[in-house]
Amino acid sequence: MDLGMPVSGFLALLWLLIANVVGFFPSKKKHWPAAYILMSIGLPVTIYLFYESGFWIGVLFLIAAGSIFRWPLIFLLRRLGLLKAPS
Repeated sequence: MDLGMPVSGFLALLWLLIANVVGFFPSKKKHWPAAYILMSIGLPVTIYLFYESGFWIGVLFLIAAGSIFRWPLIFLLRRLGLLKAPS
């Protein structure tokens, strides 16, 4: 069955859809458990996308994933000392 796109592209779009749907659900733990699961699944999908579709498609996916995971990304940059907390 041909989807008309690489398998990695389909998996990346599915991951983005699931990440957005999970973000809509209310959570008392501020979505951190779901974020850890999504990050652990997203890493192999990202590597596969870079391998199969090329650098620029991989970068576009990283930008899209970064917009979904903006707070974990901000916390990581603050921990690394690359971003300062607002005063």
